[in-house]
Amino acid sequence: MSAARLLIWDFDGTLAHRRGETGWSILLAEALDAEEPGHGHSADTFRPHLREGFPWHRPEVVHPELCEPEAWWASVRPVLGRAYEAAGYGPAQSLELADAARRLYVDPDVGWALFDDTLPALGRLSQAGWTHAILSNHVPELRQIVSALGLDEVVAFLSCSAETGYEKPHAQAFASVLDVLRPAEAWMVGDNVVADVLG
Repeated sequence: MSAARLLIWDFDGTLAHRRGETGWSILLAEALDAEEPGHGHSADTFRPHLREGFPWHRPEVVHPELCEPEAWWASVRPVLGRAYEAAGYGPAQSLELADAARRLYVDPDVGWALFDDTLPALGRLSQAGWTHAILSNHVPELRQIVSALGLDEVVAFLSCSAETGYEKPHAQAFASVLDVLRPAEAWMVGDNVVADVLG
């Protein structure tokens, strides 16, 4: 596979969003809504406790051992659990809530949406001769989410950190796309200067 002119897109916050948030705080509150209506917590309750612990918080650390979905989620489950514990829930219940949050997050029919201009922009750029790829620090189920949103019809290639073990801005994350497609010209499009540009 090759592409003469390549646009490499970030996913979350660039092409699509979940409930308008790039992050997990709303998700944790949403999972709690289903389990304990009227709990009184908001996304703000959880946000301070989700600023570290995800693989992308340490992009300099390569993690091939997390390239299987269950291994990846096993590493993230305690992070989500600690956020619930900080809100006053016991350890066992916090891990159950973390599992509920996982189920919600990976369901492409619950909360995920493309930005209104995503498909029109991709279509116009395709007509102008650009090939599209996605490079994202994301969950192992990213391919299913992308497919459910209809992006696999316009995106030629996808590289997800949960599959490669490399988080942007690690140079090998970008190489996971560039070495396969070998474009003559490539541009990265994203919403995070550190992750999407500095690599």
